[in-house]
Amino acid sequence: MMQRRTFLAAGLAALTGAAVLGWRAWPQGRQPIVLSARDNAAGEHFAVAYTLAGERVFATQVKERCHDICMHPSLPLAVFTGRRPSTESYLIDVQTGRLVQTFSTPSNRHFQGHAVFDASGERLYSTENDTDEPGRGVIGVWRLNVSKSLEREMELSSHGVGPHQLLWLPDGETLVIANGGIRTESGSRAELNLDAMEPSLVLMNTQGECLSKEVLADSMNSIRHLAVASDGTVIAVQQYQGSLHERIDLLAIKRPQQPFMVFPVAEAQRSQMQQYAASVAIHDELRLVAMTAPRGSRVFIWDLDTAQLRLDAPFPDCAGVAASQDGFVVTTGVGRCRSYDCRTQDISMQTLQLPAGLWDNHALLA
Repeated sequence: MMQRRTFLAAGLAALTGAAVLGWRAWPQGRQPIVLSARDNAAGEHFAVAYTLAGERVFATQVKERCHDICMHPSLPLAVFTGRRPSTESYLIDVQTGRLVQTFSTPSNRHFQGHAVFDASGERLYSTENDTDEPGRGVIGVWRLNVSKSLEREMELSSHGVGPHQLLWLPDGETLVIANGGIRTESGSRAELNLDAMEPSLVLMNTQGECLSKEVLADSMNSIRHLAVASDGTVIAVQQYQGSLHERIDLLAIKRPQQPFMVFPVAEAQRSQMQQYAASVAIHDELRLVAMTAPRGSRVFIWDLDTAQLRLDAPFPDCAGVAASQDGFVVTTGVGRCRSYDCRTQDISMQTLQLPAGLWDNHALLA
């Protein structure tokens, strides 16, 4: 089986068939497109778009491998963020696939794989690493100028070590940041401090003020990916860097005005995760949370409010998950894709048509 960390599934991050973005790639009635990063057999890197029927829309070659994608809220522009320790990210016109801009970190920084536009679309916030002080988390702030290119404006501290994903809370003024707690150096993915990790979940305003900083019980439980509900509930998933034999919870929750704590998962499901949760998504209308565990080849769905298990299903190499109109879409690193309809008590599954190949960690449905 393909190594999980070599090519993960696309983590679709928008609603299938629902206009959740201010801009849609296709006119009403046309299929949405899946934006993702892929490598070919020769190891070349591409920013790509496909329809859910498997038709290629564009494949734009880029220099460095990308990780996540974020869409501008009102323009047909997407940022394909460089995977750690990349120093490049790419602004692409998703109507044509044209590479609008390659933008780079300062010489003593590298990207950590994730970025988000603010609600106005005027600024982009990216997770980065300070390579002069390895592991010190940085949030790069970029301004989109009148010529539609990104300029470095300033940077903020992530108030932690090794930031990975960041998202907005519903107020549009507060960032939630998953500081993975792992130190790395320039040009390397080597993990330098597994015996002294410092993972944390941080809430921060746009001026860089730390509003809260919370940790989990085990310092080797690296906080990686996030989902945010419309009421401000935050779900985080972790990757445990210690022994496979330890009993470690990999799903955590922070409800509004409440502390960051473990989300209750039964041992039958926890043990199948094999210390790694890849991706997480929340369905606001159905009040459900879905998570993938590729090492155990399992997809899980729980009730967000009661923690009742709704689904425990096999899906080899599953990793990406996102809310869809009817439930969730889950993808794999080799291009398999399934849709789970969660509108009734009995969840049904349908196979979607995406091309086989080497899909990277995340994708966006626009």
